[in-house]
Amino acid sequence: MAPTLPNAGALAGCKVIDLSRVLGGPYCTQILGDHGADVLKIEPPGGDETRGWGPPFLGDTASYFIGVNRNKEGMTLDLSQPAGQELLRHLLADADVLVENFKPGTLEKWGLGFDTLSQAFPKLVHCRVSGFGADGPLGGLPGYDACAQAMCGLMSVNGEADGDATRVGLPVVDMVTGLNAAVAILLALNERHRSGLGQFLDITLYDCALSLLHPHAANFFYSGKVPKRSGNAHPNIAPYETLPTASGPIFLAVGNNRQFALMAQVLDAPTLAADPRFATNADRLQNRQALRDALSDLLAPQHAAPLADRLLRAGVPAAAVQTVDEALAHPHTRHRGMVVEQGDYKGVGSPIKLSRTPATLRKLPPALQEAPSTNTNN
Repeated sequence: MAPTLPNAGALAGCKVIDLSRVLGGPYCTQILGDHGADVLKIEPPGGDETRGWGPPFLGDTASYFIGVNRNKEGMTLDLSQPAGQELLRHLLADADVLVENFKPGTLEKWGLGFDTLSQAFPKLVHCRVSGFGADGPLGGLPGYDACAQAMCGLMSVNGEADGDATRVGLPVVDMVTGLNAAVAILLALNERHRSGLGQFLDITLYDCALSLLHPHAANFFYSGKVPKRSGNAHPNIAPYETLPTASGPIFLAVGNNRQFALMAQVLDAPTLAADPRFATNADRLQNRQALRDALSDLLAPQHAAPLADRLLRAGVPAAAVQTVDEALAHPHTRHRGMVVEQGDYKGVGSPIKLSRTPATLRKLPPALQEAPSTNTNN
């Protein structure tokens, strides 16, 4: 991700009105903004609540907000008032995309639902991020990442086999919902070239959480067995888990027989590859504990980072378990442009690499009421 370039990118000229708050919607619109879209983030008078989700803070703004709101202009608007509603309609007159995460029914109550807006702005792509959608048994109810993880089975398969169901240690449902919202917007914009019309995009945390259940849902469909927690071990592959070394854990992700033989070579353990208990992945799964014991003995004198490097270079997926600071400081992280800095701002770069129209950092996250202008040409 280039640190600073003129306003360019694959979405240059695309105007996005962002009414969303917290994470899923803002993460979506940051993706669009990184790739050149002109994003106007409209916050309620009190601001996006994540501005206060700290410490840590940069000035008065929490790091949580800063992390998903770059490449946006900002303004505040009270949409519960007629003047705010009228101003939003003015801003939508030349907009391509509207992103919002209001509880279903809220914008409709204000006369700003899709049915109304699509009459006035037929080309508008209207993306709603919500917990459960507007209808159905849970329709209209509020949704949150951790609750979606609990309700949709993610927690049930996360954690140690003999431990409690555990929340994934990052808001994976919110973030994949933001990613799916961005994909949906791009699909709708592409289709608009043919039809000349926008459409309503209904993206829910519930659906996105269920979509993450691979391979657990597929395993259940074809075995009838309810998936259980297995710690860091994979339910379908062995060895595919963390194992201890003399200097901390290493993750081995051995996906086929060739990689297993190569691992045995690197570990100077020819008997491991020749053991009939470990001949195929099915054999290794059946004898998982014996394999784990054998590997633990072989790894005990090794050091995680140099061993992982040797394995990788031999063609065996492996990694030392790094902390967040170690991952961000890794030379390859810098080489890939995955940390961007400008003044006091630091952020994770865009993982979407385009050769001619790369992501850019053009605007820092907006201060509250930084840009209250109603000029829609900005």
